[in-house]
Amino acid sequence: MKLAVLSCSPRCYSTRRLREAAEGRGHDVKVLNTLKFAIDLAEGQPDLYYRQKHLTDYDAVLPRIGASITYFGTAVVRQFEQMDTFCANSSGGISNSRDKLRSLQILSRHQIGIPQTTFVRDKADVLPAIERVGGAPVVIKLLEGTQGIGVLLAESVKSAEAIIELLQNQKQNVLIQKFVAESKGRDIRAFVVGDRVVAAMRRVAQGQEFRSNVHRGGKTEPVLLDETYCETAVRAAQIMGLRVAGVDLLEGKDGPLIMEVNSSPGLEGIESCTQLDIAGAIIDYIAAQVDFPEIDIRQRLTVSRGYGVTEISIPEGSDYVGKTIVESGLRDKDINVLTLYRDAKVIPNPRPERELNPGDRLLAFGKLESMRGLVPTKSRRKRRPNVQELPEPLPPETLSQDLDVDHSAGVQPVPPPLEE
Repeated sequence: MKLAVLSCSPRCYSTRRLREAAEGRGHDVKVLNTLKFAIDLAEGQPDLYYRQKHLTDYDAVLPRIGASITYFGTAVVRQFEQMDTFCANSSGGISNSRDKLRSLQILSRHQIGIPQTTFVRDKADVLPAIERVGGAPVVIKLLEGTQGIGVLLAESVKSAEAIIELLQNQKQNVLIQKFVAESKGRDIRAFVVGDRVVAAMRRVAQGQEFRSNVHRGGKTEPVLLDETYCETAVRAAQIMGLRVAGVDLLEGKDGPLIMEVNSSPGLEGIESCTQLDIAGAIIDYIAAQVDFPEIDIRQRLTVSRGYGVTEISIPEGSDYVGKTIVESGLRDKDINVLTLYRDAKVIPNPRPERELNPGDRLLAFGKLESMRGLVPTKSRRKRRPNVQELPEPLPPETLSQDLDVDHSAGVQPVPPPLEE
C-alpha cells in the first residue's frame, strides 16, 4: 500500500509513530505537508500538485489536519476524495467535528447521550438558557478550541453572565452546557478505529482544575469499557463521518455522554497509558479498506431508474411484526434489506431468519414505488406552550356550550393531554 500522511508536523509523536507502523508493515509511506498542495480543477479532471510537482497516485490518505488550517486542509482531503483515493477520515467528518455546535447538532437527532447544551446570541436569552440547562454551575465553551482551551466553569449565574458577555463582546461564539457534577474532573477518551474501540483511558484532573486534559496536567489510567460505552463511542464517530477518532465521554449517572469527537486524536498519551500499538491498528485498518474500496451508494444505486435507498419503519401493529425478513415478503416486492437498526444496535446485512420487532428501522434498497407506503411519515413535535403564551380562559358558559359539560355539578373540563 502507498500511503500519504497529511501533517504539518512530521517530527511530532503521532506522525512519527504512524510512519514507523506503516514502514514496519512493509508499506510505502510519505509524510506530506498539507499546506504545500495546490488544487487543480478542470472538467472531469480533479488533480493535485505537491511542491509544484504533479502528485503521484496514492492508495490511501491519513489526514492529520490541525485546527488552524481546517479550511484548506479539508479542501485538500476533499480533492483526494474526488480523485477516488481512500481517506481514513472524510473532509465532511473533519469539518463536522471541528465545530462544537455543529457536532452536537448532528448528534442531537440521534438516540445518543450528550450534555444538555444551548447556544444564544441575544443578551436577553442568556439567563433563560442557563435555567434550561439546569442552572449554575454551567460550563461555557468556545465553539472552536482544543486541549481544554476555551472551556470555562462558571460557579454562579452572575459569573456566567459576565463571562458570556465578555466573550461575546470579543466576537466569540459560546455554548452554555449543563455541568455534569458526577463526572467533575474526569472523562474517558475512547480511541475508535473503524467499527471498534481499540483503546480507552480515563483522564483525571489534578488539584482545583476541572478540565482533565493531559495538556492541562491531567493524569491518565487505562480503562476497559463496557459494551454500552464502546457502542456509544463507535456510533458517535460514525455519525460524524469519521473512521479514526478520539471520542471524549463523560460518565453520567444515566450512562455515557458524548462531550467531543476529535478527528486528529493524539497518540502519545493513550499509547503511553495503555501500552498498546494504536498506530499499528490504524495502519492495519487502512490497509484492509484499500483492498475493499468504499462505494457511495447514494450515487451508484440511484442510477437505476425507479430504484433507490430509503429507510423503512416497522411500527407497533404492523403486519410485519413477528415475521422474519424472508416471511415478510419484502424480497418478493423487490426490496432488499441492507441494515437493520434496533434501539441503539446496528445490524448490517441481517439474516433472512431474523424476526422483525416493533420499532425496527430497515435501510433498504429496492423499487421506490414498492417502498412508498413503508417510509415513516415525518411528524412535527408539538411543544408545550409557555405559561405567558396561554390564552385567556374562556368563561364557563362558553366552555359548557363547546364541550357539553355541566358546570353546575362542579365538573371541570379536562383538556386533552399535550404531546411531549
